[in-house]
Amino acid sequence: MAEIRHLVQSANAGRDVRSMSAGPTVLFQGDSITDAGRDRANYYANSGPGMGSGYVRHVVTQLLGKSPDEGYRFYNRGISGNKVHQLADRWVDDCLNLKPDVLSILIGVNDFWHTLGGAYDGTVELYDADYRQLLDRTLEDLPEVALIIGEPFAVQGGSAIDDRWVSFHAYRRAARRIAEDYGAVFVPYHKIFAAALQQAPADYWCPDGVHPSMAGCYLMKEAWLAGFDEL
Repeated sequence: MAEIRHLVQSANAGRDVRSMSAGPTVLFQGDSITDAGRDRANYYANSGPGMGSGYVRHVVTQLLGKSPDEGYRFYNRGISGNKVHQLADRWVDDCLNLKPDVLSILIGVNDFWHTLGGAYDGTVELYDADYRQLLDRTLEDLPEVALIIGEPFAVQGGSAIDDRWVSFHAYRRAARRIAEDYGAVFVPYHKIFAAALQQAPADYWCPDGVHPSMAGCYLMKEAWLAGFDEL
C-alpha cells in the first residue's frame, strides 16, 4: 500500500539510520505479536513452524520467495507476554549468540498492559531505561547491527482497549525517541492501524486492539518491509 510506505518514510525522514551490513541474518524479537504461536522447538533459521502465524511469517515468506539468491537467514524469538526486562533475561541466547545483521524489536504493550491488573508495577520511565540498556548491550557486542524498532500499538475500538489506555501513548512516544536516538528505522504501527480504521473497524484489523487479525498482519508486513527498505 502506497499510504503505508509513505507513513514509514515520513517517520524516518532525515534520520541518521544505521545501514544494513552485507550479512543477511535477520532476527525478530518481541512479545506475542511477534511470537504468534511459533513452535519454539523449531528454532532453526527459516523454519516454517518456527516463524509463527503472524506478521513475521508474512515477511519471511515474501522475502524468501522474492529473493532466493540473497541467502537470508530469518529467526523469530518473540515470546508471548514478554516485557523489555524479559528480553534482557534471555538476550545472550536469543540475540547476541545469533549475531544478527538486522535486529527487529517490537515490545512495549505488555510493559503497560500488565500494570492494569496490578501484576506489574513498571512505568514508562522504566520501559525507556530498560530498552536503552538493552540496546547499549546489543551495540557493545554487535556494533554493526542495523536496528528496526516497531511502535507498540493499541487499536482504538478493540475489545481490550478502554479509557485507561490513554497512558499507553507515552510508551509509543518513548519507543520513537529511542529509535531516533539509536539511529534505528522506526515502523509506526499505531499510526498505520489508525489510518486503516478509515477503511474497516478494529474487529477486522485487530479484534482486541493488541493482537492483529490476518488482515492486520498484512498491514504489519507491508509496514515492516517498507522499514526494511529504509536500511
